[in-house]
Amino acid sequence: MEYNCAFTEENKWFRYRAAAIIVEDNCVLYAKNEIDDYYYSIGGGVHLGETAEDAVKREVFEETGIQYEIDHLAVVHENFFYDDFGSQKQMDCHEIALYFMMKPRGTKKLNSNSFTRGIKETMHWIPISELENHKAFPSFMKDYLQSKHDGVEHIVTDERI
Repeated sequence: MEYNCAFTEENKWFRYRAAAIIVEDNCVLYAKNEIDDYYYSIGGGVHLGETAEDAVKREVFEETGIQYEIDHLAVVHENFFYDDFGSQKQMDCHEIALYFMMKPRGTKKLNSNSFTRGIKETMHWIPISELENHKAFPSFMKDYLQSKHDGVEHIVTDERI
C-alpha cells in the first residue's frame, strides 16, 4: 500500500503534490468531476519514497491513459486554500506542488478512465486563450501559459482570501 506525503492535524491538512502542464494545439488539459464546480490540474499526491518525476508520470497515466514524457520542471507552487473534501469539516489546506511541463504528443487523443475519491473524472482540453472564462485551478495557470518563462518559477497563491 502506498502512502501519500500528506498529513492532517485538527482542521489543517498538508500535501506534497506532483502535477502536469499538458499543452497541445494551444489548449491545456484539465480534469473535472461530477461533484466539484471547477476544473483542476492533472496530478496528485507524491507517495512516500517516490520521486516527484515518477509521481507525475504515474498520475498522468492514471488520469489520461497515456504515457507522457516530462520536458522540464516549470513551477514550484505553494498553495493555500480551504476544502471540505466532501465532509462537514472545513480544512485549512497547505499544498506544495511541483508542476512539470510535459512534452507534447501532437494529438489530443486520450484513453481516460479516471476516478478520484471514487468519483468519475473527465478530461477537458481548454483553449489557453479562453482560460479566463473557466473556474480552473491552480489560478496562476491562466497568466503563466500566456507568458514566456526562463527556468523554474516559484509561485505562491492563497485562495483563502
